[in-house]
Amino acid sequence: MDTKFIRNVLLKALALFVAANLIFAAWNPAPSNPGGITGLLGHISAYNLLFPGRERFPFGENPAKSYNLSLYSLPAMFASLEINAAAKPSGEYRVVLVGDSSVWGTLLRPEQTLAGQLNAAHLATCGGLQLRAFNLGYPTLSLTKDLMVLDQVPRYHPDLIVWLTTLDSFPRLNQLTSPIVANNPDVVAGLAARYKIQFDPRDPALVYTSWWGRTIIGQRRPLADLLRLQFYGVLWAATGIDQEYPTNYEKAQRALDADVTYHGWKPPVMPPDGLAFDVLDAGMNAAGPTPVLLVNEPILVSTGKNSDLRYNFFYPRWAYDQYRQLLAGHSQQKGWNYLDVWNLVQEGEFTNTAIHLSPAGEALLTQRLGAAILQQACH
Repeated sequence: MDTKFIRNVLLKALALFVAANLIFAAWNPAPSNPGGITGLLGHISAYNLLFPGRERFPFGENPAKSYNLSLYSLPAMFASLEINAAAKPSGEYRVVLVGDSSVWGTLLRPEQTLAGQLNAAHLATCGGLQLRAFNLGYPTLSLTKDLMVLDQVPRYHPDLIVWLTTLDSFPRLNQLTSPIVANNPDVVAGLAARYKIQFDPRDPALVYTSWWGRTIIGQRRPLADLLRLQFYGVLWAATGIDQEYPTNYEKAQRALDADVTYHGWKPPVMPPDGLAFDVLDAGMNAAGPTPVLLVNEPILVSTGKNSDLRYNFFYPRWAYDQYRQLLAGHSQQKGWNYLDVWNLVQEGEFTNTAIHLSPAGEALLTQRLGAAILQQACH
């Protein structure tokens, strides 16, 4: 075969490939297209089509055992959920749960989570509507991460949003450190502009996509993750497994250090602007006309060493007590529906952290929140 012909074919193929990448990067700019190609293709999903939707967001570090993985495409994450399966039935009272890993259900099977136990209780409103809870919790502690979820919730037409949170989601220095937040800086910038919240686009935690990263080559890892998420749907459908369940794990700390600082803050008071109440306000505004039940979730209250100084590994007593006062006062000022269940669950019903509950602990929370939800529904 003519070597000149082969060379010309190869050169043309290379030129076409380079041109395709140039065009793709130009067509796929940030922030006009947050999420890049994964944001565009993320809406296309085999979930709820070829196999059932997931009962909670994709998240995992060991896909071989969890049949799950973490990715940064919000559209793909939402598209994988069962809440996308069909239009809301007329006889359903739809409750969406938003929060951190305690809501997502670390170490819990889907039926053991708060959403799973609420659904198993077969609760009905005084108007005869069947309560159906959907789990939109996501691991990591950040009100901004919750805001990213809450901003999408109204399109699912919930009757009530239950937003569970804890002190470690509030410090302003924690807002951008969650990987799902850090890897979506353009999404966060848009939310900051829309809801008038503090946002530093130069924060070192933020991960911006370079021009090269917007090319087909630069997007190969996110594209591979999108494809892998679809493949793991087959195993999820066959087994119901969506996280790794270790036989042994390190228990939440009960014997505590004597250090009483909190994120470098010393008693008796936290900095006036240290907690991101503006992001909390934004989350409430994102809900639109949908009622929101704001819940201060249970924490482990240790009885071990130095428990007179700290409630648990996360919280010195002075900081957590002050947070509870501030949150209660802010909620009352805003006229919010607020529930504080911080000490509802005994310390023996926490698993590997001071906010992760055992199935029995979740049952206590389910009973308390179920009553509060029905009270709201019949109000």
